[in-house]
Amino acid sequence: MQFISTDIEGVCIVEPRLLQDERGYFTRAFCAEEFRAAGLPAEFVQCNLSMSHNKGTLRGIHYQQPPAAEAKFVRCVQGAIYDVAVDLRETSPTYLQHVGVELSAANGLALFIPDYCAHGYQTLTDNAMVYYHVSAPYTPECEAGMRFDDPALDITWPLQARDVSAKDTQWPLLEDGLNTP
Repeated sequence: MQFISTDIEGVCIVEPRLLQDERGYFTRAFCAEEFRAAGLPAEFVQCNLSMSHNKGTLRGIHYQQPPAAEAKFVRCVQGAIYDVAVDLRETSPTYLQHVGVELSAANGLALFIPDYCAHGYQTLTDNAMVYYHVSAPYTPECEAGMRFDDPALDITWPLQARDVSAKDTQWPLLEDGLNTP
């Protein structure tokens, strides 16, 4: 695996090393030893699978507060998504800045998102499937979020948003303060 830094410290693109032949390819989807060698946490306690039927579906932007703050390792295993991480670390020079990366079954890229960064994505194809590991179990009382269309974040989503959950349209704007449980 190759770990490619982004503009936000700790958020990195993970590019697989493919062993290819006429049948296709083989690659490691995750390797704890390689994560540790790259200085990333390698302990995940839960794996999630999300299917979105319609192109343009927007999920997020979500995060969990302590004591259930979570890192995520996200991969698109069918179709394609535009994946976004937002830095929520108040002492970070990139506080409230974001990075976005296209993840797809075809390009095989994954995104590692550390604790205290929010996460959301938009599907670029119909029937997009996302598989991700998290470092803490889902804890409803620690769940928080921010609006995908918050002007303070200035995220340019590739497509017009559709199929956004009621919960995701009701997170407060950042001008009203960061949402905490």
